[in-house]
Amino acid sequence: MYHHVKKLMFTVRVDEPSVSFGNMLLEQFGGANGELAAAMQYSIQGLNCEDPERKDLLMDIGTEELSHLEVVGCLARMHLKPSKFDRQAAEADPLIAIAGGGGVNLFNSQGNPWTADYLKITGELDVDLRSNIAAEARAKIVYERLINFCDDAGTKDALQFLMTREITHMKAFAAALESMKKPSFSIGKLAPTPGLVDQFFNDSTGAGDDGEIDTRGPWNEGGDWDFTESPALSEASTGTSPIMVESSPPVAPAGIAELLVEELRDILHAEKQLIKALPQMAEAARFDKLRELFERHLAETELQIDRLNECFTLLGETARAKPCKGMAGLVEEGQEVMAKGEKKEDAASDLGLIGAAQRVEHYEISAYTTAKNLAQQLRHSAVVELLSMSLAEEENADQLLNQVARSLMSVARMPAPVEQTTVET
Repeated sequence: MYHHVKKLMFTVRVDEPSVSFGNMLLEQFGGANGELAAAMQYSIQGLNCEDPERKDLLMDIGTEELSHLEVVGCLARMHLKPSKFDRQAAEADPLIAIAGGGGVNLFNSQGNPWTADYLKITGELDVDLRSNIAAEARAKIVYERLINFCDDAGTKDALQFLMTREITHMKAFAAALESMKKPSFSIGKLAPTPGLVDQFFNDSTGAGDDGEIDTRGPWNEGGDWDFTESPALSEASTGTSPIMVESSPPVAPAGIAELLVEELRDILHAEKQLIKALPQMAEAARFDKLRELFERHLAETELQIDRLNECFTLLGETARAKPCKGMAGLVEEGQEVMAKGEKKEDAASDLGLIGAAQRVEHYEISAYTTAKNLAQQLRHSAVVELLSMSLAEEENADQLLNQVARSLMSVARMPAPVEQTTVET
């Protein structure tokens, strides 16, 4: 929830109002790099974030940006105030004076309305953090330029405060990104094409009128770089392209179709085993959230079986299950965990259940990923789509189990209540 306190994060003082400068300030109110855009971007990223620690970071900074919006709004309103009653001041910006009554509105300095198109939200935490670092850097530059064009001492103090907080946020986002320990260029889940990823194309060649030259540096030489002269010129002169490409053959290698069917039959048996195991796990769960999660995943598993049957139909194969020994072993382990959990405290028992469930999820994630990759190789787009839906559900179930586990770990860490005894005297 939000609560408004009638006190600015930084006390604003304007000694010499300037309507034209007030117009410039609107860039940080309703502009692409302004405070509203930042507040909305970080808050919505936070709402989407499955990582509770970094979710807290995003919501903290998103909320602070709303406080910054209030500071910028007050600054702009003070500078724009003369346009309410002074014609000459109003003529500096008729849009603000006539349409807006001399106050702030969700426009940038050019009068363009604020738009959600300003927001950079991908749902991939590391990608969003990189966008946030860049957003704070751009906002810092805008504040720096505003300070350089400002003559009012009180306004400069407020802008200096806001500019400094942009650096603070950059540091926090950068530290959060580093703490994820992901390789710098590991974006998403699909690996780049080997060879091609290290090719640097020298596509801007020759000497320019102002003395521009071809240059070499760490961005195109050393390390793994393969410096490649302009592919267009090279292909024109040699008849062959130097671009390293990798693509699947028009006809899949023999045996891939059979392998896909085998994988699907294995998954089908695995899912049918889970249909029997999940109700038992739901009954064994002590905490309501975990029980509800098992019940929800049971419904998902039933849908996944329907999708597998549809895959077999699309492939022209019989929907016949093949005994899945891997899942049988995991289900047997789960039975042992439930039996031992009867003698444990609530949190410990449910944490054991979550461990068993997550081993199952990881097995299914691996199985669905393999089957999807085989279907892609065979160019069965409809089968790929069905398997992708089930894979996304398995990945989401794993994340939800993580969330419940964190809550239970907090419960398990709570000290037991101290019994008090009364001594009669």
